[in-house]
Amino acid sequence: MAKFDEMEYYKQAELLNIDYDQVPDSDWMDTPVDFRPGTFIYPGKPARLEYLDLPNAREWSVLEEDWKLQDNWKQIVLEGMAERLTKYRSFKLFMDVCVRCGACADKCHFYIGSADPKNMPVLRAELLRSIYRKEFTMVGKVLGKIAGARELTIDVIKEWFYYFFQCTECRRCSVFCPYGIDTAEITMMGRELLGLLGLYVNWIIEPCANCFRTGNHLGIQPHALKDIFEDLCDDIKTATGIEIDPPFNKKGADILFVTPSGDFFAEPGIFTCMGYLILFHELGLNYTWSTYASEGGNFGLFTSHEMIKRLNAKMYMEAERLGVKWILGGECGHMWRVINQYMDTMNGPADFLEVPKSPITGTVFENAKSTKMVHIMEFVSDLIKHKKLKLDPSRNDHINVTFHDSCNPARGMGIIEEPRYVLKNICNNFYEMPENTIREQTFCCGGGAGLGTDENMEMRLRGGLPRGAAVRYVQEQFNVNQLACMCAIDRATLVTVCNYWAPGVEVTGISELLANAMVLKGENDRKLNLRLEEIPGK
Repeated sequence: MAKFDEMEYYKQAELLNIDYDQVPDSDWMDTPVDFRPGTFIYPGKPARLEYLDLPNAREWSVLEEDWKLQDNWKQIVLEGMAERLTKYRSFKLFMDVCVRCGACADKCHFYIGSADPKNMPVLRAELLRSIYRKEFTMVGKVLGKIAGARELTIDVIKEWFYYFFQCTECRRCSVFCPYGIDTAEITMMGRELLGLLGLYVNWIIEPCANCFRTGNHLGIQPHALKDIFEDLCDDIKTATGIEIDPPFNKKGADILFVTPSGDFFAEPGIFTCMGYLILFHELGLNYTWSTYASEGGNFGLFTSHEMIKRLNAKMYMEAERLGVKWILGGECGHMWRVINQYMDTMNGPADFLEVPKSPITGTVFENAKSTKMVHIMEFVSDLIKHKKLKLDPSRNDHINVTFHDSCNPARGMGIIEEPRYVLKNICNNFYEMPENTIREQTFCCGGGAGLGTDENMEMRLRGGLPRGAAVRYVQEQFNVNQLACMCAIDRATLVTVCNYWAPGVEVTGISELLANAMVLKGENDRKLNLRLEEIPGK
């Protein structure tokens, strides 16, 4: 990946030239969308839509005036909205209760990075709420624009497409809303309605199609997956002297382990995956990987509720087929929001599995009584608490590390202290970013919810500004040189954010640092870390 100080296109001075006082002269309803290269994502390819039986698969371009919608597109959208207002009580509530107080206005990383008023969460929601008022409320039908209502037009659809795909569904705005409005849910509804017209972005719909076809976002076939793991195990042997033969599709194992495919596909995720392999081997864990449900991530969260359900089902179907007791999940973000917030109502309780119990410590994870799935950081922090791992944190003394709370595990699941507990036991030099940028108030990476593609680079860099600024702060104050996180999307997108806003800070998974600090039975004289770099002082 090219370093951004070598790129000429986006100048920091230009992206930092943000004027929050400058707003368009026209009313927001009358301000057209500016489809500027670098701020939108390419459309979904028709072959992907056809594979998933999605409507209106065709070739079209965002920059063309004619988006080739169905003749009755307006009827489709309004009937879809009516159906969802009836089906989802939260949607109806969120349409009605907002008083436009503005508490959320300056909380969105895209608004902070762009000063575009329509990226204020309150105004982004108004893009949809204005149609709701016009079509589904008496005051809107009578008073129209005076009541904040407007007609549904092609320009409104284009506006939805532009701005609902400039929301990473991170839910930071919901933390500050006095009414508890979850603007991410509104974004999800907006994207669902666009989907009825076949308006998807390829960066989301292609992973969905791949996952439905092969079990993972990248379309990796079972034999190729095993080849990848063989290469990872070769590197593990070079670094540690330990030979590992990971189990695949093992029937009768205690645990099915599922992680996002980003962890075994590219740097820096592969080092996190190597950490999993080392940990499980050292514990002698009776577990298995699956080559058929090889994806914990769920891009259905960025598409529709039905797609969430379809993709989530594969993990549990595979757990039942293999006859495991429970599921252990890796360092992923949206996988955990789906499991924690939607699993029970969409797929139903996993009653065929047992309540997770650590075979190493005997701890029963009561919090996973329904989902039967435990986060790797819960599992590891329990191991450390019971002193089941031999650790030498001095192996990470060359690292000054900070921690990025991934939006979905932090805000959506409450996994806040466990990763910090692990980091403080494996690293002697841990530093927090400013308090209003972490824990429940954490800033997004700027590329979540399927926005992490290169054609969207300007918005990624603008959206990543708040997180990049916080990283830059601890870099300058404490000489931080690594940013740890527990989400595959974060590990991919934060590399770009750090290269641009805080050059010199590397991105790492927690399990990578854990494995580097573990003292293993039968290890060599460890002089290399999992990246096969020399450990200073060793």
